[in-house]
Amino acid sequence: MQNTNRWMLIIALFLLTSCEKFLTHDDPTSVTDASWWKTEANATGALGSVYAGLPGGSDGRQLMFLSALSDEAVARQDTRGAYELYAKGLQNSTWDVALMVWRDDYKDIRRASRFLENVDRCYMDSALRARYKNEARAMRAYYHMELLMFFGGIPIVTTSVEPLKSELKRNTEQEVYDFIVKELTECAPNLPDTYNSNEAWRISSGVCYALISKLALFYGKYDLMKSSARAVIDQGVYGLYKSTNSKVNSYAELFTYAGELNKERIFFKDAGCSGAWNTFAPAGVGGKTVVSPTNVVIDNFETLQGKTLAELPTDSQAIYHKTPNYKNNRDPRLVAAVLLPDQVYQGDTLRPFASTGSDKIGLQFSTNTGFWVNKYLDPKDRNASSKTLDYMIIRYAEVLLNYVEALVELGDWQNPDVLSYINQIRNRAGLASVDPAKYNSQAALRVLIRRERMSELCFEGARFFDIRRWNIFKDVMTGEVYGAVDPGTGLPTPVESRNCDPLRDMRFPIPMSEILANPNMVQNDRY
Repeated sequence: MQNTNRWMLIIALFLLTSCEKFLTHDDPTSVTDASWWKTEANATGALGSVYAGLPGGSDGRQLMFLSALSDEAVARQDTRGAYELYAKGLQNSTWDVALMVWRDDYKDIRRASRFLENVDRCYMDSALRARYKNEARAMRAYYHMELLMFFGGIPIVTTSVEPLKSELKRNTEQEVYDFIVKELTECAPNLPDTYNSNEAWRISSGVCYALISKLALFYGKYDLMKSSARAVIDQGVYGLYKSTNSKVNSYAELFTYAGELNKERIFFKDAGCSGAWNTFAPAGVGGKTVVSPTNVVIDNFETLQGKTLAELPTDSQAIYHKTPNYKNNRDPRLVAAVLLPDQVYQGDTLRPFASTGSDKIGLQFSTNTGFWVNKYLDPKDRNASSKTLDYMIIRYAEVLLNYVEALVELGDWQNPDVLSYINQIRNRAGLASVDPAKYNSQAALRVLIRRERMSELCFEGARFFDIRRWNIFKDVMTGEVYGAVDPGTGLPTPVESRNCDPLRDMRFPIPMSEILANPNMVQNDRY
């Protein structure tokens, strides 16, 4: 991120420290409404606190950890959240991850509501005030959207109600869905399509449409999903990232400092992957591995010839299971997203199956599967005193995949946009276009799109929601989880046994603290 942008955020954080207690009413007598809401700077600081709640990838609410709540990865080290409990079906209403999400989102919703209730008191430019109001409304809708997609129906909050004094009931899923779509739809035309580079992190009209697309996708509202994704495309603001260095894979560079400033990011968290080195990096290079990929992700990638592993002869499958990137003949997104056994990384040969060494599988802060996440892992962070890599909450490739899925599900699978956008995504990563004779039906394209979503979006949190909306949750979240092939046995490494309940675990549990504090709060089924 540019230095000017970084300084703007430092200033915003300074303002945030001044108004933190004020905005949450931890100590309502220390700063009053009458003394706070006076100037444009007060408004800017208060709105900055609303943005401060955005989730990061390896920081904050850790969206990349959602991979460990799907078949993409496993998580260890409970100091970052007891994600392993969920995968084993052991979470309950005291589960810390659910509490973190619930608490953080409602805190941010309250901040946005307080801002909207009081910003008219500030002496400031009227056009800027109007824009700020739409930003706050859109951000409040985003936080409701997070809660809805995790918990189902939740209380809609549009006032700065005191949490401990409220006895709000849960609104239905449909009511919350309608509220979010209405808010984002009304805000979008009143927000800029773009900001200057110093304010690129703010919510724009394109962010609103992209969020609607994501929400509509989750609920199978394909017409709205199509139109909102198309609105993002038609703005002409965004595009797939292409490196200026012809020797570098653009897809791999996208998730590093070199590719950080790009037109692909639609909605992002500043420094949202500052914790990547201590979340994904091998212990042998001074990192910590908390999240480890499973063999499901690795097996999903095609060969350079466009073949899936299942389409290969048995002996060829065995070769790729043992040596996933055999002769560099796999989709280049594989090595961009995953570090593999025996790969040399930062001078360290990764040997998860060696009898000794800090990279040995199963050791504390080492891989638990024999694989490592490489996405958002930048070697510059190895010895950096300050780690500031941004995290893309939504990027343009996801919107394109949303759009083509909507076309296919609406029966418009022969629309030339389907293969055009899929091929743009594949070609950017160095993979050949798909064979149109092979993918010549709705069913075939559905399979392709689902495979492309994992290949393109792995470890970005999308899979958590995909397995729910595709109704494959039970199939992929019960039974054994495996990692890399152990050369000593020739078999995939068993990692953990999963026992998720599809009738319960499609939703997070409402935190027990909320149930006890609010007599009108009803728990999700089977918790």
